[in-house]
Amino acid sequence: MLSDRLWLSRSCNDLLAGAISLVAQSVARFSAGELVPIADGPAPILRHGGFVRHYLPFFCKGLVDRAVQKLRRGRRPFYWQVAYRLIDGPGVAETGRLDGKPFTVLADDGQRFYADPFVIERDGRHYLFVEEFPYATGRGMISVAELGDDGTFGVPRVVLEEAHHLSYPQVFAHAGEIFMIPESGAARELVLYRAAQFPDRWVRDTVLMTDKDFNDATLLESDGRFWLVGTERFGYGSASDTMTVYSSPSLRGPWVAHALNPIAVDHSAARPGGAFIRQGDTLVLPVQNGSRAYGGGLGLMRLDRLDEFDVRFAPPRPIGPGPAWARTGIHTLNRTGNLEVMDSAG
Repeated sequence: MLSDRLWLSRSCNDLLAGAISLVAQSVARFSAGELVPIADGPAPILRHGGFVRHYLPFFCKGLVDRAVQKLRRGRRPFYWQVAYRLIDGPGVAETGRLDGKPFTVLADDGQRFYADPFVIERDGRHYLFVEEFPYATGRGMISVAELGDDGTFGVPRVVLEEAHHLSYPQVFAHAGEIFMIPESGAARELVLYRAAQFPDRWVRDTVLMTDKDFNDATLLESDGRFWLVGTERFGYGSASDTMTVYSSPSLRGPWVAHALNPIAVDHSAARPGGAFIRQGDTLVLPVQNGSRAYGGGLGLMRLDRLDEFDVRFAPPRPIGPGPAWARTGIHTLNRTGNLEVMDSAG
C-alpha cells in the first residue's frame, strides 16, 4: 500500500519492503507445506510511450490536486470525518452500500479531526470512542462522546492520552469489565487498557506485545482462544499491507505469532477497518482498500478458517457508494445495536 505515489524514492522503498515480506511469506508457507503454485496468466500489456510520458502528467496533476485540497480545507494537512446513524434492520455490512437513512457527521472545530470510530453500549447508553487528532500536537489521543436522548453526540472529551500517538480505540466487554486495545505502533508496543471508571478513566492493564509495529490489532475470541489480526511493519515499508496474526489462551497473554506469518501481503485486503462482524454463523472482517490511496475504500472479508495451522479469508466484497453519505471512500465501519458508525478521509 503506497502512502505517497508522487515521490518515486518513497514508492520504491515501499515496493522493495513489500517484496521482502512476500519472500518471508513464501518461505513460511513452503516450510509448512502450504505453498500453492500461482497459475500462469497472460503477460501484461505494456502501454506505449514509456514511463516518463505517463508519469509526468500524473505528477503535475497530483501536485495541483494537493494544492487545491489544502485551499479547500483551510490548509489542514489532512482531514478525516466520523459519521453515525441510528437504524433498524440491515446496515452497511449487510447491504454492502452506503444507502438507506443518511448519516450525521460528528462536528469538529477545524483545529482537529476525529477518526477510527468504535461504539459500545453500557447500562442502556451508547458511547462513541474515536481518535482525536489536534493539528497543534500532531499526535492522536482517545476521546469519547455519549449519545444524547435526542439521538446526537456532543463534543468528544479526551479520556486517554500518552506521549505517543494513539488511534483505533477498539473497546469491548470481557469477564464483566470494559477493556480497550488502541493502536500504539509508534511506541512499538500493544497495550491492553482497563476502564477503572468507565468511560472516563483508563489504566494500563497489560502490555500484550513489545518491540513490534503492529497496527489496528482487531480482537476475536473463537473456540476458547483469543486472536489478534492486524498489519505489521517489518523495518521499512508500509504499515498497512502486511497482515499478521497472533493468538493466546487468555486475553492477557502470552501472545504468540502464527506459524504462517505474514498471512497476506495485499494493498486491498490486509489492514482491518473495524471489529469482526457476526452474520449468522459467519464472521466478516472489514478491511481497508488502499489500492487507490490510504483511506480510499473498505471491503468486507469473510473468515473461512482460523486455527493454529492456517488463516484463510475469502476475497473482500467492496462497499459501494450510496446517498447515505456522499464521501469518496470509507475507512472504518462498526456497529452496536442500532447505532452504526464509520469514517472517511475524503
